[in-house]
Amino acid sequence: MLKGIYPGSFDPVTFGHQDIIRRSAGLVDELIVGVLNNKAKSPLFSVKERVRMLNEVTKDMPNVRIVPFEGLLVDFARRSGASVVIRGLRAITDFEYELQMAQTNHKMEPEIETIFLTTSLDYSYLSSTTVKEVAAFGGDISQFVPEFVADCMKEKMNLKGECKL
Repeated sequence: MLKGIYPGSFDPVTFGHQDIIRRSAGLVDELIVGVLNNKAKSPLFSVKERVRMLNEVTKDMPNVRIVPFEGLLVDFARRSGASVVIRGLRAITDFEYELQMAQTNHKMEPEIETIFLTTSLDYSYLSSTTVKEVAAFGGDISQFVPEFVADCMKEKMNLKGECKL
């Protein structure tokens, strides 16, 4: 059984993430979407909220599990029994960073391979940071994120007083 991990912050999950998840799920028997709890960052959404959003937008994908994690990706992969890490690439700048991370992970754990999927052209410009910036200024984010995520963004931003959506 081929088990893969698609790790990320997903703060929030975008159509680009959803596209990579759907395509990755078709490549492996089981896909674990690893939601990183990165203590060096200050995310808009808690890990629990991000897991909830991802569970909602992947509910029609039976071989996808959403699992929070912290620490090294290779340790998470070992604990999960995954042999493949899947990463999405939007641009050449992503590749430089992702290649370095893949090589580091492979050095630490030679049995874990990294597969790169290029982002669909429709989402090559899209990032969670962009979505948060558009939302913070009251812009329409419905073309960037699933409806459930847009509703969560509106609620969160209004609660924080950061926008008037």
